[in-house]
Amino acid sequence: MLDTADSGCPECCSALIAHERSRLNTDIAVLSEIHLHEEGSLKEHGAGYTHYLSGKPKTESHLSGVGFMIKNSITSKLEYLLTGHSDHIISLCLPLQNKQHVLFSVYVPTLQADHAEKDKFYTDLYHLTQKVPADDKIIILGDFDARIRKKSEAWKGVLGKHGVRNCDNGHLLIKFCAEKQLTMTNTTFHQKDSLKTTWMHPRSNHWHLIDYVLMHQRNVCDVCHT
Repeated sequence: MLDTADSGCPECCSALIAHERSRLNTDIAVLSEIHLHEEGSLKEHGAGYTHYLSGKPKTESHLSGVGFMIKNSITSKLEYLLTGHSDHIISLCLPLQNKQHVLFSVYVPTLQADHAEKDKFYTDLYHLTQKVPADDKIIILGDFDARIRKKSEAWKGVLGKHGVRNCDNGHLLIKFCAEKQLTMTNTTFHQKDSLKTTWMHPRSNHWHLIDYVLMHQRNVCDVCHT
């Protein structure tokens, strides 16, 4: 995730992220909380990536923003398949193996946001995913700002057995996943917590899982066999 909250120069931060992605040889990455205005693109020639962005108008506060970072060698095939829906949601359609994969990069309003704003985000995301044909695969990635309690038995299919800590402020996320039959894949596969957590609580200094990869329950097995 690209997080420029503490940077006075989001463009400089994006360049650093692009160079890191180049080192890891990543084709596509999702960007969240990028603090850049409006829709558009930003090409990093040295690192070999282009950032596709969806943010608020220049006249408004721009503490949100989402996007994708795509390797320049494949951007010509994908740039017309990107759609910015808001400063919290952008989508990318990937035609792979005779089936379309629809990727959503999201940034959920924070805990300090008005409850109506968070409700609107999930309503918008629900309607956007409803438009995706049933045979297509949906993958939703991003910063959900939600800590989910380890209740895999209560939420079978939604939660796996490998969550992190017993905190719960993610009822809207749980409800959305249950309605759309999505799995939080971060909790499904066994790996070290240090590889799953992305945010440290400023008072307790405990690391938490707040960034998720959501996938339809019927497609999780595809990940297991790749």
